[in-house]
Amino acid sequence: MSPGLDFETRLIAKTNAAQVLEEQLSKPGYQCAPINLGSNTDPYQPIEREYKITRQTLEVLLRYRHPVTIVTKGSLILRDLDLLTELAQQRLVSVMISLTTLDDELKRILEPRAAAPKARLRAIRVMREAGIPVGVLCSPMIPMINDSEIESLLTEAHAAGAQSAAYMMLRLPLEVAPLFEEWLQAHYPQRAAHVLSLIRQSRGGELYDSRFGARMRGEGPFADLLAQRFAKAIKKLGLNKREGYNLDCSAFCPPGRQMSLI
Repeated sequence: MSPGLDFETRLIAKTNAAQVLEEQLSKPGYQCAPINLGSNTDPYQPIEREYKITRQTLEVLLRYRHPVTIVTKGSLILRDLDLLTELAQQRLVSVMISLTTLDDELKRILEPRAAAPKARLRAIRVMREAGIPVGVLCSPMIPMINDSEIESLLTEAHAAGAQSAAYMMLRLPLEVAPLFEEWLQAHYPQRAAHVLSLIRQSRGGELYDSRFGARMRGEGPFADLLAQRFAKAIKKLGLNKREGYNLDCSAFCPPGRQMSLI
């Protein structure tokens, strides 16, 4: 599949995901470790409203007392507040809300189908009020497009109740790079060359650097300055702490095993 039109028009829903997960968790040799929802695709994209695959997955994890971390830019996560609250009460969940910009117009052209900035901040606020550990992920940070917002993103997220923060620079693997170049030419033609130049400076002369230590934040003068700004801001706001993020793997217990102990 292409990451362009195919990514938005050819949607594949793994409707048996919860069943497959339960089968894996029930295996005798399974070793419990936190599962992440959102590392490959957003668990609360619009199609989730119909299929409820993420909700079914959370129901399995709660039943098995299995820890989970969630990364999303979707305000639909509040639909599952009941499950998330129960998981949080047992130290089984933490959430990161991805916040890219506070500018509605930039959000519209950069993430047209994602929740509005105010909706994401509201999600942080509601979850924090429910006792769910929640942080903010400023991602992707794009040179000359939204990097100037990093302090304001962190400030607004902190005001909403975020307890921690992280960020990632724009990553352009494989076929994504030409798509981004097309997007730049369409929306920011006058600064496109400068943006791409700064990305290359931060990626060893290429648009993408797959090395583990560099792929998330980059290297070089621009990347270093962004890292310094981020570190200064989170220290000032108290977002450099990880309170409430130590998830409990010791509570894991498949339902069948629970019955055998009675």
